[in-house]
Amino acid sequence: MPLALLALAIGAFGIGTTEFVIMGVLPQVAGEFSVSIPAAGWLVSGYALGVLVGAPILTVLGTKVSRKRMLLFLMGVFIVGNALSAAAPTFAVMLIGRVVASFAHGAFFGIGSVVAASLVAPEKKASAISLMFMGLTVANIIGVPGGTYVGQVAGWRVTFGIVAALGLVGFLGVAVLVPEQGKPEAARIRTEFAAFRNAQVWLALAMTVLGYGGVFAAITYIAPMMTDVAGYSAGAVTWLLVLFGSGMFLGNLLGGKFADRALMPMLFVTLAALAGALLLFTVTAHSRVLAAITLPAIGALGFATVPPLQKWILDQASAAPTLASAANIGAFNLGNALAAWLGGVVIAAGFGYTSPNWVGAALSGTALLLSLLAAFLDRRSRATGPSTAPSPAEPVAAQH
Repeated sequence: MPLALLALAIGAFGIGTTEFVIMGVLPQVAGEFSVSIPAAGWLVSGYALGVLVGAPILTVLGTKVSRKRMLLFLMGVFIVGNALSAAAPTFAVMLIGRVVASFAHGAFFGIGSVVAASLVAPEKKASAISLMFMGLTVANIIGVPGGTYVGQVAGWRVTFGIVAALGLVGFLGVAVLVPEQGKPEAARIRTEFAAFRNAQVWLALAMTVLGYGGVFAAITYIAPMMTDVAGYSAGAVTWLLVLFGSGMFLGNLLGGKFADRALMPMLFVTLAALAGALLLFTVTAHSRVLAAITLPAIGALGFATVPPLQKWILDQASAAPTLASAANIGAFNLGNALAAWLGGVVIAAGFGYTSPNWVGAALSGTALLLSLLAAFLDRRSRATGPSTAPSPAEPVAAQH
């Protein structure tokens, strides 16, 4: 695999760290700015909404420049946002910094996926995408727990300062290792939006919202679930998140490997197994040992869906993949926000801290049904002859 993928993975590591580390230092941030925990929660939801809005806007704006230059610009935005968060004099400025940083998230992963896929042979595209996303999974093993520890010991401002420095490393990596690719072919806004005329693109986005959203329904409330239900101490939550992140890391690698061999069968198996694991978690969450086993399994199954889902939408929008790819990253974050909200609704209704697992299972199960529908429509389209929509069997053209 090209060294350029390492640069993309470093950028993904920084972005993944800043997205999730706020959850570990939220009490400290709330205390310094004298706001409630629910109010401080806007630093989480505001970031997710920023990704959703920023991904298509920055991707469209970047259609007139080379993908490498756009990646460098996005890492610059990321650095500015985290530096602003680290130095924020008020909560409002902190929130602005979070939103600024989030704007780089979706477009970076969207454009980065296209770049990663263009660097390798067609049969290795999903593996290349998974290697870029590996930075995100490693962030959940090292970056988030490490950033939380630094925030507790040295202060949360130091944490965001370190994240900004990670962004600088990612910027330099892209500058040195990623080859100049020129402007994207057919880089017209109208062409990019035309990809959304394909019903399969909308099915793919819905599968993304619901599929990985199922994981977030459970993981958002993992702290009270593990302390109040499983009986762990509050300090144990950190290493439980490391277990979850380790599962994500493994699932990402396996998802990319097997998606290159059989994309849709891989989705069928992982989504079905994910729904089953989330249902099982309502039972195993009552046992320390079983909870510690189920948690990384959920992480692995959840993130095993990421490379095939990203590859699927690249295939479906192969004529103009950049905006559709970025929109899919926004869909992940929309799923996160939706699932977290639904999980909070069932808890507030009195169904207990394990009830978000039922929500997650329902979301993932629905994504499975949509994937079956997408496969059926694809087979029918092939059987009836050539279509105006690109076939998922058609490799994404390498664009240099």
